[in-house]
Amino acid sequence: MKKGIALILATASATALAVPAAAQDNSAFTGPRIEGIAGYDISKAGSDVDNELNDEDDESIDGFMYGVGIGYDFPVGDRVVLGLEAEGTFSTAETEVVDGDLEDLGFGAELDTGRDLYVGARAGVVAGENLLLYAKGGYTNARYNLLADDGTTELETDVDLDGWRVGAGAEYAMSENTFVKLEYRYSNYTEGEFDFNDDDFFDSDTGESDRFDADLDRHQVAVGFGLRF
Repeated sequence: MKKGIALILATASATALAVPAAAQDNSAFTGPRIEGIAGYDISKAGSDVDNELNDEDDESIDGFMYGVGIGYDFPVGDRVVLGLEAEGTFSTAETEVVDGDLEDLGFGAELDTGRDLYVGARAGVVAGENLLLYAKGGYTNARYNLLADDGTTELETDVDLDGWRVGAGAEYAMSENTFVKLEYRYSNYTEGEFDFNDDDFFDSDTGESDRFDADLDRHQVAVGFGLRF
């Protein structure tokens, strides 16, 4: 997967740099911006995770992703744009943990996707009339909500995961103040912690568990509509 991401970024950069500089201008892609985002979201176990113990469990969960983003882009020369950005999204992806033996004992569990936060930077090159091709990367923190029930006791907890994100996309300036974009992004979460609603579950003041290693992949295809100021 990492090789595939590298190929996407390299192809986008090479395509943009091949466009004659004299025909382009980056003024339509600079300044502060705000945007609405929607798209497809899928989370799945990473390459280090083996889920062959139970073939009935979903090995991935997918759904509709939506949220908002903000950013600020500034010009570097005539065709290059650098920017800082932040984003908050939610997803409808969810699943039930299925295990016949546990169900016979009255155990059940549900997992749904909570909020996803991202902060990072992007670099783009004007590649055509009102068209910007860009690559991006940064830090992401995702939350997944887990509800478990053994028939007598119900346990509710959030799983907070930290990781990194890379992506590539194309942005088209519809006017001086409006734009649309199409973007693919890949996230990998490498560390996490449980945040129990019952603070007494752990012998701590916060109700949080010790941090643990994780390997969760997330793929998203997003479209956006935004305003520049």
